[in-house]
Amino acid sequence: MSHRLSFIAFVVGVLVLAVFLIFREGVVSQPQYPSDDAGVPAQVTTLTLQPERVVLIDAFPGRVAAYRRVEIRPQVTGIIKKRLVEGGTEVEAGQVLFEIDSALLETDLETARAGVMRAEGAVEHARRGLERAEALVASNATSRKSYEDARNELATAEANFAEARAVFHRRKLDLDFATIRSPIKGYVGRTLADEGSLASGQTELAVVQELDRVYVDLRLPATKLDGVQSAAEEGLGPAEILDADGKPHPRPGRLALSDVTVDPGTGDAAVRVEVENPGLSLLPGMYVRVRLPRGVLPDALLVPEEAAVRSGAGEAQIVVVTVDGRAERRDVVLGDVIGGRLVVTSGVKADEMIVIRGQDRFQDGMRVSPVSTPQDAASTAPMN
Repeated sequence: MSHRLSFIAFVVGVLVLAVFLIFREGVVSQPQYPSDDAGVPAQVTTLTLQPERVVLIDAFPGRVAAYRRVEIRPQVTGIIKKRLVEGGTEVEAGQVLFEIDSALLETDLETARAGVMRAEGAVEHARRGLERAEALVASNATSRKSYEDARNELATAEANFAEARAVFHRRKLDLDFATIRSPIKGYVGRTLADEGSLASGQTELAVVQELDRVYVDLRLPATKLDGVQSAAEEGLGPAEILDADGKPHPRPGRLALSDVTVDPGTGDAAVRVEVENPGLSLLPGMYVRVRLPRGVLPDALLVPEEAAVRSGAGEAQIVVVTVDGRAERRDVVLGDVIGGRLVVTSGVKADEMIVIRGQDRFQDGMRVSPVSTPQDAASTAPMN
C-alpha cells in the first residue's frame, strides 16, 4: 500500500512540474495576431473613400406588348373571295388584306339607287302639286284644306327622298367594306381565314400589330412608384431593357405612363415603358427585365462588398484605418448595392481609409500596414 501511494505522489509531482515548465516556456498560449508589439504591423489592402454621384436603379420583370394591335374583322357578311396577304408580312396602312364576294352587295346598291330615283320623282311631283294648290287657293278656287294636304305631301316626299339617299349611302359603304384594308402600318400575324370561308362580324380574319415600337408593361410596388416617376421627370436616365439572357436591348426606353390606381390585393401599380424595336428583337408576350432609375445620391460613399463584415451580433461593420495607423471596427448602416458595391449611409466619412481585404488578420486597435489599390475601385464603378 505504501508503494502505491509513493507512486501516485511521484506521478502527481511529475505532472505539476510539467505544467509549470510548459507555462514558463510559453508553449501553451492564446493565438496571437500580428501587432506592433511583435514589430511587424499586419499588411492590409485599403481604399480611401471618395463621394460619388450615384443613380439608384431598380430592376423589375415586365412583358412586351405591341405598340398598336388591331383585330381585322369584316363589317359585312359574305364569302372571302381573295386573301391578299400572308402571315408574318409587313403591310402599309390602307393596304388590301381580303376581298369579300360583292355580287349581292352590288345588287343591294342598285336597288337603293332605284329607290333614290323614285323618291326624287315623288318630291318633284309633290312640289308641282303644291304650286298648283297655292295658285288655286289664291283665287279661292280650292279649299284651304287642299292646300295643307299638298304641303304635307311635299314634306312626306322630301322625307322619303332623304331616307332613300341614306339607304343608298349605306349600301355604298357595305360595298366598300367588302374590300378589307389594314388600318395601320404593321405586321400581320397568323391569318385565321382562307379563301372560300364565310366572313361575318364575329369572324377574326387576322391581327395587325405595330412592332417598330413596343411597350413593356411592368407592375411596381406603390412605394417605389413616386421615385420612378420623379426620376423620369428629372431626366436621371432612360429605362434599360434586358432580355432573358441579361443582354441589353440596343435602344433605351422611356416611361410612357403609369396607372393612377393601386391593386389592393398586391399593392402594385401598372407602369408602361415605350421603346424602339429595330430588328423586331422584342416580340409581344416576351418576358424581359427593365432597369428603372428611382433617385440619385449626389455624395454617396461606396465600398466593395468584401469590405463589409459582420459582428457577433450580426451587425454590419467596416474596418477603418485611423490617422495613427491602427485598425478600428465601426458599426455601419448599408444601403443599396450599386454595380457590385455597397452604399454606406452612416458610420464612415469621406476621405477615411477603410480595409477591403485582410480584416480577419488582426484585432481592433492593432497597428496595420495599408496597401492602397485604387484599381479595385475602378473595376467596380457604379452604374450612373
